[in-house]
Parts: sequence; structure tokens; C-alpha cells
Amino acid sequence: MNTALIIIDIQKDYFPNGKNPLSNPEAAANNAQKVLTWFRSNHSENIFHIQHIAPDESFGFFVPNTEGIEIHDAVKPKDDETIINKQLPNAFVNTELQEKLQEKNIDHVVVVGMMTHMCVDATVRAAADLGYKVTLIEDACASSELTYNEHVIDAEDVHYSFISALNFGYADVYTAENFISQQ
Repeated sequence: MNTALIIIDIQKDYFPNGKNPLSNPEAAANNAQKVLTWFRSNHSENIFHIQHIAPDESFGFFVPNTEGIEIHDAVKPKDDETIINKQLPNAFVNTELQEKLQEKNIDHVVVVGMMTHMCVDATVRAAADLGYKVTLIEDACASSELTYNEHVIDAEDVHYSFISALNFGYADVYTAENFISQQ
């Protein structure tokens, strides 16, 4: 298979002191860095960084021209790596991601990133629907606590609920260590 890495929204606003900090983003970024390092040694031409830039300030974070939109140092792109900007959760909508993957005849995508319950979920489902084999690196993703009415869902429960759902029919799920050791 021709494999690509998609790194979704590992950006400064998701870390402490950012505008929308997640639960344990550092651990997820460190595991994403391990996968990125492996790809740089084995598939360096097939690395895609997804960067969310909000259309305006009303979004609350990822505001244009702020430090919060910067990709975190743990997965900072090299000059020859592709950066694709998006404004919606699904990295395929209104972006060149599909075109770039097709140009390289990619049929397998490995996904890491943030937020598990939003952009990772939307992108993984879309990739599978588009016919890609999808591998999701669960410990290279991060989520946050969610609230609906009076119900508060712990960030870890949110994360694993989405990981479990994606594992059911959309992706093969691995830890970073398991993925790298099986290559």
C-alpha cells in the first residue's frame, strides 16, 4: 500500500495557555512526534500537516494571525512537508487534501491529531468513506471534556468513546508504539 501520514490540528491553542486547551495534549503530541519521526525515515514524501484557521474571531480559537494557529513544535513541519489549511472539522472539505493524496496514489492513511471527538472523527470517517484504508493512532490524539445539558463527560471517556466507534468500522486503531513496531 502507498501510505501517508495526516497530522490534524496539533496547534498551540490546544495546549496549556491556549484558547482551547485539551486534556493531555503534550502526551498526544509526543506520540504523534514518534509517528512523524518514523514517517520521515520511511515515507518522507507522504506527510500532510492539517492546520485549522478559523474564518474569523467568532470561532473563539484558531483565530487568524495569532500564535494559537501555529503548529506545535513537537510536529513542526519541515520545508518539504505539505501544509493544508482548513476551516471546517473534516480535513477533506474545501481543501486540496483529496487531490494531493490522489496525486501520490495514496490508498492508506495514518491519522494522528486533535480533537478526537471533532476533527479527527470527521476526517477519519471521510477518509474511510472515500475508500482509503485508515489507521488511527489513538494515543497520538487528544480530546476534551464535553457537556450536554447537565451531563458532563470526562475527556478520557469522550476520547475512548470516539476511538471505540471509529475502531468499529472506520479505522484500524493502534498505539504509536504498536504501529511503529509492526512496520
